Amino acid sequence: MHPRIEDYALIGDQQTAALVGRDGSVDWLCLPHFDSPACFGALLGDDENGHWRLAPKNPGPSRRPGECTRRAYRPGTLVLDTEWDTDEGSVRVTDFMPQRDRAPDVVRIVEGLSGRVTMRGALRLRFDYGSVVPWMRRVDGHRVAVAGPDSAWLRSEPEVPTWGESFCTHSEFTVEEGERVAFVLTWHPSHEERPPLVDPYESLRHSVEDWRAWSDRCRYDGPHKEAVLRSLLTLKALTFTPTGGIVAAPTTSLPEEIGGVRNWDYRYCWLRDSTLTLGALVSAGYLEEAQAWRDWLLRAAAGDPADLQIMYGLSGERRLPEFELPWLDGFHDSRPVRTGNDAVHQLQLDVYGEVVDSLALARRAGLTSQPHAWQVQLALLDFLHEAWRQPDEGLWEVRGPRRHFVHSKVMAWVAADRTVRAMEDDPRLPGDIDRLRKLRDAIHRDVCEYGYDEERGTFTQFYGSSELDASLLLIPRVGFLPPDDPRVVGTVDAVRAELSHHGLLRRYSSDATVVDGLPGRESTFLVCSFWLADALHMTGRTKEARALFERLVALGNDVGLLAEEYDPVADCHLGNFPQAFSHIGLVGTALTLFGTAQDGEAG
Repeated sequence: MHPRIEDYALIGDQQTAALVGRDGSVDWLCLPHFDSPACFGALLGDDENGHWRLAPKNPGPSRRPGECTRRAYRPGTLVLDTEWDTDEGSVRVTDFMPQRDRAPDVVRIVEGLSGRVTMRGALRLRFDYGSVVPWMRRVDGHRVAVAGPDSAWLRSEPEVPTWGESFCTHSEFTVEEGERVAFVLTWHPSHEERPPLVDPYESLRHSVEDWRAWSDRCRYDGPHKEAVLRSLLTLKALTFTPTGGIVAAPTTSLPEEIGGVRNWDYRYCWLRDSTLTLGALVSAGYLEEAQAWRDWLLRAAAGDPADLQIMYGLSGERRLPEFELPWLDGFHDSRPVRTGNDAVHQLQLDVYGEVVDSLALARRAGLTSQPHAWQVQLALLDFLHEAWRQPDEGLWEVRGPRRHFVHSKVMAWVAADRTVRAMEDDPRLPGDIDRLRKLRDAIHRDVCEYGYDEERGTFTQFYGSSELDASLLLIPRVGFLPPDDPRVVGTVDAVRAELSHHGLLRRYSSDATVVDGLPGRESTFLVCSFWLADALHMTGRTKEARALFERLVALGNDVGLLAEEYDPVADCHLGNFPQAFSHIGLVGTALTLFGTAQDGEAG
C-alpha cells in the first residue's frame, strides 16, 4: 500500500531534509541541498526510484503493512524515534541528520528495547531523482555508491554484514535489549576524498542538546505550546542556514488533488511568506533567525525593482526553469512530476507590499539596520507609482489570464502606507512623502470603488468579479480597513459562507478552472483557515476563532506536521509537506489569540 502524505516525518540538517515513513523507510532525500536532485525518490514513484528501509523482519500486527507501533520526536528536537512491538520483542529506530561540518549525514540507530528482534535493511540509492543506478563497491568495511558527481558511503557500528541483490544493498541482523547498531550514510562529491567519519552516538547527543537549546529560546507560553514549538522547529528545519533563506517545503510535486496535475516544486524561497515568517520568528523570540531571513530578503530584492521575482533559489538564484520528469509516476499516480517553477516569471504586485511590510516590521523589532534597506524600499515604491495599476497573476500564482486582484492592490497600498509611516516617525528619512501619501490614497480609493460589491456587501477576488478569495481576510490584518468596518465584517462572513468546505476554507472559488486555467480542483488550504480564525477574532468572534484553531491544530499528523492542504472528506493531507505557510499560519494564529502577534501593522 502506498503511504499517505501524513505518514511521513521530517528530519534535516538545515541544508536539506528527508521524509521518513511510518514503515521505517526514507522515501525522499535531496543531496546536498533542498533543491538538489533526490537520491531517494520513492515518494514520487516506487521503491525502484530509491529508498532506505530499516525495520523489523516481522513487524507484527498494525493498521497497515509494516507500520510502526508508535513514533515521536524527542521533545524540543528534530530527532525521530520510531518503535515496533513485535512477537519477538520491541525495537526502536532513531533517525536524525547531524548539523553538518563538511558533508551531509543521515544517521539511523537501532536499539533493542526487549526480547530479540530480527531487523532487515534495504538501501536502494538512485541518484538524479531515481533515474541513475550507481556503481556499488566495498571499501574498508563501507558500501560505496558512485555515479557521476555523486558518491555516498554506508557504514555500520558495529559492522553488519551486507549483500547486494537487484541493485540494492541488503542487511539482516538481530538486536537484544540494550544492544545498539548505528548506520551512517554520508554523501560527498565523487571527485573529492571521503569526509571525516562522524561518531553516530556523539552526533545524537549533540543533536539533542543543540535542538533543545534552540527550543528553550521560544518565548511563547500559551495554549498548544507543543504545537507552536513544533511549527517553529519545522520552520527552523526548512531554513537554509548558509544564506538564511526559508524554503516553502522540502518536496516537489506532492499533489493538490490525487491523480491531478496541480503538482509544483516548492523547494524555493517565496517573498509572499516574508512578513508572516518574520512576524512569527520575532514574536517567538528568534531574532537571529528573523535577521538572517530579513538579510536574505534584502539580497534577493536588490536590483531593478521591475525585475523583482515572487520566489528565488536558496541563495537568491533567479533562474528556476521548470521541467517534467517522465520516469516518475508521481505520488499516487499524480502526474506530472516537476522540478523548477515557471511561476518565477509571473508578475505578482503583492510581493512589493510584503517586502516593504517586512522591512517595516524589522525596524519595529529592533533588528540591526542595513544602510541600503531604505534605498531598496524607495526604489520599490518608485516602481509601484505606475505599476500598481497593472493586472497581475495574484497571490495564488494562477496560470490563467492576468487580472486586477484585490489582494495585490491592497498590498501595494501596504507598501505605500508603511513607507509613509516610517517617514512620519523619522522625518530624517529621505523621500517625497506627499507623493507617497497621494499614492496611498489613490490605491485605497481604487480598491474601495472597483473591488467592493455594494449589493453583496463584500470585497471580491478581482475587479468586476463575483468570485471571492480567502486572501480578502487579510484586509483588516494589514490595516487597510479597521476590523469593525461593515465592509470587513461583510467580507469575512461572505468568504466564510462561500469558500467553506466542511468548515475549512478553500483559497478561492470551488470552480478553480475559472480563475487559474487548470483542470481539476483543490481541497481546503490550511493557511486560509488560520486566516479565518484571525479574522473571526478581530471581528469580535473569539470563541469561534478558538474553536476553529483547535480543529486546525488537531489536523497535524501524529508528529505535529501539516501539509499545504487538507481534504476533510477523505481525511487526508494534500500538497507539499511539511508546508512552511501552514506552520507559519499556526504560529501566527496562536500569537493572535493567546499572545502578541507582530505580523503586519493592523489598525
